[in-house]
Formats: sequence, C-alpha cells, structure tokens
Amino acid sequence: MPHRRPTRRTALHTLAGLGALAFGATACGPDDAASGTVGTGSDRASEGDRRLGAEWDSHARTFMSWPALESVWEEDLPYVREDIARIARAVAEYEYVVMMARPDQRKAAQRACGSQVEVIPLAVDDMWARDTVPVFVEEGGEVIGVDLNFNGWGDKQEHTNDARVGRTLLSKYGIERVEAPLVAEGGSFETDGEGTLLITESSIVNENRNPGLSRDAVEADLVETLGVEKVVWLKGVRGEDITDAHVDSLVRFTAPGVVLLDQAFPGTPPDSWSRAADQARAVLSRATDARGRRFEVIDLPQPDLDRITGEGDDFVSTYANFYVANDAVFMPRFGDRKADDRARGILREQFPDRDVVPVVIDTVASGGGGIHCATHDQPGAPVD
Repeated sequence: MPHRRPTRRTALHTLAGLGALAFGATACGPDDAASGTVGTGSDRASEGDRRLGAEWDSHARTFMSWPALESVWEEDLPYVREDIARIARAVAEYEYVVMMARPDQRKAAQRACGSQVEVIPLAVDDMWARDTVPVFVEEGGEVIGVDLNFNGWGDKQEHTNDARVGRTLLSKYGIERVEAPLVAEGGSFETDGEGTLLITESSIVNENRNPGLSRDAVEADLVETLGVEKVVWLKGVRGEDITDAHVDSLVRFTAPGVVLLDQAFPGTPPDSWSRAADQARAVLSRATDARGRRFEVIDLPQPDLDRITGEGDDFVSTYANFYVANDAVFMPRFGDRKADDRARGILREQFPDRDVVPVVIDTVASGGGGIHCATHDQPGAPVD
C-alpha cells in the first residue's frame, strides 16, 4: 500500500533540489568500494579527555519530542503520537523521560504520556529527538552537549524549531553547549564508548550537509569534536531516504568489538539496502576497532513483510533501530511473531542483564523511523 504523505524516506523525492541531493559529493566511487578503500578506518589521537560514551552506559534521562506537524503526518498525526506516547511510557518504567512539546500541545502530550513522563514546554517540529538533540560527551567529569547544527537532513524538510533545540534544551538544563564544526545528526553515529565510531559516508560526507569537505576533513572534525580515536567508514546509501542512510538502522554495537548487522528477510530480492549491509559486512570483516580488536558480526534478520502489522512502501522493518536504556532494551514489535521472537532472543543474548521490551511502532516505522530515532540518551547518574 503506497504512502499518502511524504515520509522521512519519500519526502526528498517531493522537494526541490533532488538533483543536487542525489548527485552530491562523494569521497569515493564504485572502484574505491571494490578495492576496499572505503571504510577501512584510521586511527587519530583525539584532543583532551573528551569521551563519547556507549549507549549502554548509565543514563540520567531520555529525551523525546512530541510530533507537531500535521503538514508532514496529515491524518496519521494522532497515530504517530500514540506510538511516541507508547515508547515514552515504556522507557519511563526504567528511567526518567523528558518529552519536549510545543506549549500549546503540552497538556495533550502529558495526558497521552502519563504522569511518569515529564513533559516540558519547548518548541519542536517533529519526533526525531535522536537527530535534533545534541550529542552528549563527557569532558573533565562534566557532560557537554555537541550541537550538530541540524538542518533537516540536508534541507530536505524545514525544521525551524528543531534546529534550535540544541540551544534551548541545553540552556534549560544548564549544560555547556559546543557547536560542531560540521552538520550531522545523532543517528549518524554509533560508538562502543572506547573510542570507535561507526558512520555511513553517505550521511555526512555529502554536499547537502558539509559542502566542500572531504572525508578526511570530516573525520578530523569528528575526532576532535567527539573525542573518538578511530572512525570506521561504511558506504551507506545516498539519496534514497531522507537521512541518506543513518548507521543506526544498519549496524549497532552491543559491546566493544561486537556488532549486530541488519539483514533482509531471507529470499528478499537484493536492493540498495541489502547491498549496503553486504558492504558493511565486508568492511567490518577487515577492520579493527580503536583497541585493535577484530569485529564479531552477528546477523539481525528483518521480519517477513507479508506478516507484519504495519504497511507502506517505506516501512522501516529493521530491528537494528533499538534503544538501550537503564536495565532495558526497547525493540520494535512488527507482528511477524517468529521474527519478533528471534530478534528478541538475539538481543537477550547480547544484553543478558537487561529486560528486552517489544513496543508496537507501526506508524513511526511507516514514517521512516524507529525507537532509536525517537529517543536520545543523556549520560549520567539516573535521576530519581
């Protein structure tokens, strides 16, 4: 069933400038990918004692954002809000949740989310807190927020309020703000907390975010800004979804040296996304992390699209977009019982000390996202 509205994936096809986006700058071509020069990673020394922690580190709170734009979601707006409220209530059973909502929507958001979630008045546009909230790093015993200059995934959608979240949210919580020297989104980054960063080249070495910057220049900025030591580059997919293929729907750390890799349902014809997963596997099989470890790659198979409860040509059916919170891991429940159970079992094996909690997110997934996209962790001691 085709979508009736522009989603995060389809929106780029309906906005002006598609040609420039689809043919943005790239640091490598097909020959480079075949020869293995894409994604081999390099070691650099980060300055100072800045550290980008792993998601399984202790969280002070989880930030989320209440979707506000009827122009994006149209008749699905009430349903995506139900999904967001469902995620917030589930996470709030394990850690403190702060929901940002426009002042005139705050009361409705509070009713939907319940008393365990704190809803604060803060102007936002949509639900993508992973990308709009600054990335938190630790430096000198303090947490600072790195504002990544969110620009609507390369000006594919207008998010005037979301672009200001970095300033307004950090000011409210008294957290120092550092402006990054480049444009990116939180969903672009995946780290082991020990200096290794995984990233898709398509989502950041791109004329729609960082015109004129080479991959080496972007890497140098990432090392200095985030405090990482080694960047492992994956090719990704350019110009086929609004994010240009964020890494958080492709490959995720579960421990230093161990990653889960998204895999299409068996028998699915090859496409850009399965080829990106194959390329990521090839890169990870050759690469080492910041501590010199080889990667253990574990498959995380998708569900059968004929058995899921959601619908839409752009339905994001990856289990890789899970969220690790204090004492729990939150994964999507797609409705293919066998696949859901298999994914839950894999996550239980990887996170044996955490509950694995399935959550229904069909409207979020139909809009091009997942649970990780909708949540953003702040490191620190848990808030009582």
